[in-house]
Amino acid sequence: MKRHAPATTRNSAAIAEVLAKELPATGTVLEIASGSGEHALYFARAFPQIIWQPTDFDSEALESIAEWRAEAGLSNIAAPFQLDAGASRWPVEAADAIFCCNMIHISPWSATKGLFAGAERVLPSSGKLILYGPFLESDVETALSNLQFDQSLKGRNPAWGLRQLKDLDTLAALHRMKRAQRYTMPANNLTLVYQKS
Repeated sequence: MKRHAPATTRNSAAIAEVLAKELPATGTVLEIASGSGEHALYFARAFPQIIWQPTDFDSEALESIAEWRAEAGLSNIAAPFQLDAGASRWPVEAADAIFCCNMIHISPWSATKGLFAGAERVLPSSGKLILYGPFLESDVETALSNLQFDQSLKGRNPAWGLRQLKDLDTLAALHRMKRAQRYTMPANNLTLVYQKS
């Protein structure tokens, strides 16, 4: 059954603007935690020269992605498969770039650690891990809405919550990666680009 995520409709165009600057001209983009599958559809249409590979851990999300993909009939969306970002092994050998939207704050820190470790394994030299979502920055005042969101997330699951940008930078350094870009996005979100050395 197809899912619909209203936020996807709102943020797709803004994210696509950033991706146009950061994605390789051709190749395969591995999307981690694709959710409903609507981003995959939008970006596959926006970047027809790129193969978009959606994944998710949740089986119902995978069904939704598959339905959107079948309806769209686009040749550059690959069949979705299950992927646990926190796993020590992923069912994929290589990707030219990785995109992950709105996962880091609604999963345990172990998933983020696994995401960077996996990026180190599958990305080529100079390959990019592109993250989108709300984050905390020590030198930037956090919007009240994000502070409230952080509290609500921790109320649902103590292992969830907005992550500090400095902690992501530290984690990246452990996996031969460095933050190359920081884009301010609508609704108090950021797009972060980490590049592998």
